[in-house]
Amino acid sequence: MPTNPVSRPFTPQPWLTNPHLQTLVARFRRRPHLLADAPSEERLFRVDPQSQIKGLCSWQPDRQAPGLVLVHGLEGCHDSPYMQGIAHKAWHSGMHVVRLNQRNCAGTEHLTPTLYNAGLSRDIRAVVDELVGKDGIRAIWVAGYSMGGNLVLKMAGEAGETCPGLRGVAAVCPNVHPAPCVAALEQRRNCIYHQYFLRKLKARVERKATFFPGKWDLSLLNDIRTVTQFDDAYTAPDGGYRNAADYYERSGARHVLESIRVPTLLITAEDDPFIPFASFDLPRIRANACIQLVTAAKGGHCGFLQRARANEDERWAENRIIEFVQRS
Repeated sequence: MPTNPVSRPFTPQPWLTNPHLQTLVARFRRRPHLLADAPSEERLFRVDPQSQIKGLCSWQPDRQAPGLVLVHGLEGCHDSPYMQGIAHKAWHSGMHVVRLNQRNCAGTEHLTPTLYNAGLSRDIRAVVDELVGKDGIRAIWVAGYSMGGNLVLKMAGEAGETCPGLRGVAAVCPNVHPAPCVAALEQRRNCIYHQYFLRKLKARVERKATFFPGKWDLSLLNDIRTVTQFDDAYTAPDGGYRNAADYYERSGARHVLESIRVPTLLITAEDDPFIPFASFDLPRIRANACIQLVTAAKGGHCGFLQRARANEDERWAENRIIEFVQRS
């Protein structure tokens, strides 16, 4: 299995060697120029008889151009900084780009009676199938960050060789083994992330209840103090899992990595605050020649802000994804 097969290894900016700084600065540093000159068309994709998800599509004039579908992480959306950054670069390189929102994200709570979860890889497959079958896009890559990375890897593993048009996938800091990831997230050192996600998840259930009254017992919210408790009370039963432990066990892409049959780029950082590096020490990764595992000692969670380079901005992971797509 090729390891670190990229043209430029990651070297963090000198003042950004702390994993929390990498994570947070990448999240909050704005780039207002992104997609300023790219077209944007909202589109709804039906992913099951009762559910639709929203994509922001930037089409090329040539409908035969290749396509890139982007999938955000937990409580992100199409406007997340990395979604905009990769979309901007991909569109300017000549690709159709679809910034896909997971179920309920970006104000779409009314479009599905369900919550989203880390196992809904079939939603990604439905979008790829529609872009191939309806739009005639013959070559499609799919990239995801964090939970979105798990979803795209899981989709590719489940598809094997049965997904016409899928040319490759890329995942940045994916939670391929959710149980230890949630356990790390809930450690005291990660309280800033844990409380943020928990607050957002609770608020989403409350919004959902206004569209589907009586479906969820909101009285449970006041006693929930952890993401595990939230998943046990809401995410797992809503998704058809027995409990949080069953959800974490069954939703991880680690079970199907050996079945991936398209070129795959997997980027992770050894110092990610809540995606344990040990998650990627898997025989299924090492044995699959389709997977290129790219590791960096630093980088935080989906940060990867690099030293300035000629002809390349500071967003190292974004640039590696574009490079990977162009070479696949």
